[in-house]
Amino acid sequence: MVEIKTVAVELRETAGKRRNRRLRASGKVPAVLYGHKQANVSLSVPTEEIEAALRHGSRFVALTGAVNERVFIKECQWDTWGLNILHVDFTRVSEHEHVHLSVPLELRGEAPGTKEGGIVKQVLHALEIECEPINAPDKIGVNINHLAFNASIHVADLVLPEGVKSLIDGTTLIVECVEAVEMTEDASEAKVDGSEPEVIGRKKAEEEE
Repeated sequence: MVEIKTVAVELRETAGKRRNRRLRASGKVPAVLYGHKQANVSLSVPTEEIEAALRHGSRFVALTGAVNERVFIKECQWDTWGLNILHVDFTRVSEHEHVHLSVPLELRGEAPGTKEGGIVKQVLHALEIECEPINAPDKIGVNINHLAFNASIHVADLVLPEGVKSLIDGTTLIVECVEAVEMTEDASEAKVDGSEPEVIGRKKAEEEE
């Protein structure tokens, strides 16, 4: 049986970026609990406890303190660098209720096709899945140790954790090892003329709920 991590929570006042900054500085993260047609509850949770729960790999946790119930970590908002948690969304679920969520796909290993001049190109970066909360992974590994030159890996090739079902067609391409495309003459000239391409900037993470 999978161990369910316990996370202590306290009630918090909802308004103000400054208040949330002070909360984080004190070692806690603002959070909200919602779902099952019940009222939303604004909470705070110790940063080290929510980080420990995420490292544990399961997103189904037991809240204690101001709220005492098992919940699902629906979403975590991180800072721009992906280092610090800014906000956590908890949702009410029953232990055997199935949830739909998107989890990151992480390439693992080294593709032998790169030694033949190929490059690894990841096309799909997240997988839509269905599972019980207690089986929900924080990410899914994609083993590329056998990815040869001009070969590919599709959703159907994944080894999913027990109790996890993919909601994406099995023929969907995840990653391939293909020949590196040389820069065309026109592209080279465009780069030399001094003009810069338009860059869509990353949206800075909000500090509010």
